[in-house]
Amino acid sequence: MTSWTHLVRFTATEDNAIYYTKCDSTLPQVGAQVPYFKSITSLNTCNVTSDLKTIKEILAPVEPGLPIICIGLNYANHASEAKLTVPQKSPMWYKPAESLANPGIIPVSKVAQDHFVDFEGELTIVTSKPAKDVSVEDAPSYILGYTIGNDLTARHFQVPALGGGQFSYAKSFDKFAPLGPALVSPSAFGDVTKNTIKTSINGRIVQDSPLDLIWGPAELVSFLSQGRTLPAGTAIMTGTPAGVGWFQEPQYSLKDGDVVEVSISRIGTLSNTMKFE
Repeated sequence: MTSWTHLVRFTATEDNAIYYTKCDSTLPQVGAQVPYFKSITSLNTCNVTSDLKTIKEILAPVEPGLPIICIGLNYANHASEAKLTVPQKSPMWYKPAESLANPGIIPVSKVAQDHFVDFEGELTIVTSKPAKDVSVEDAPSYILGYTIGNDLTARHFQVPALGGGQFSYAKSFDKFAPLGPALVSPSAFGDVTKNTIKTSINGRIVQDSPLDLIWGPAELVSFLSQGRTLPAGTAIMTGTPAGVGWFQEPQYSLKDGDVVEVSISRIGTLSNTMKFE
């Protein structure tokens, strides 16, 4: 089996086609020339070409069109700031395929702008093969790797008086699920609880927490696969720690031009700039 630690998905300058490249913790940047392969499905059997492609744009490290599943209340510190009781089973919802976004600019629609645009830095699982009725013990073999996500939210639509307390509408706008910049293998990432997450807005740190998930990756993959199939390449956003804008004092809604950076140790930094349409 071919070993790998980090993968970057990118568009090439030469032909505008999409490729993957293997790398180490020093991630390649736009303009770098890298060896490449075409499909993540052949990750462990493919022969990386000796030719090089130039990175034009770094993309989200998942294929478009696959499920994006979100988990809520997975940090005790976030549940505490929200004054919510952690339930026995994790709250979950889906984002539509159109929510997927790359590192870089996030176009924010007028309706979202008017309803308190908020950030949620999150560790994100990517699955390796179809999963159904998977046990917690077997779940790690279904995890391809980890990346970084930002569960962008138009927070007013979560307020019970306006939206009945639902989550999906608030979080399902186009480009409200940026992921990246790389996919890191479970072996390279190591013990999830030994890693940390930080989110900053224009350089100001607003979230800073260990990845002390209430439900860990194996528990989530098992739970989400019961009675349903998670396709290979499913992205599971595992929840956010304390510090979101809605619960800051004073509250902070993202503004046009704000740069949101979510950093997770051993992965890197997902950077997105808000562009109000």
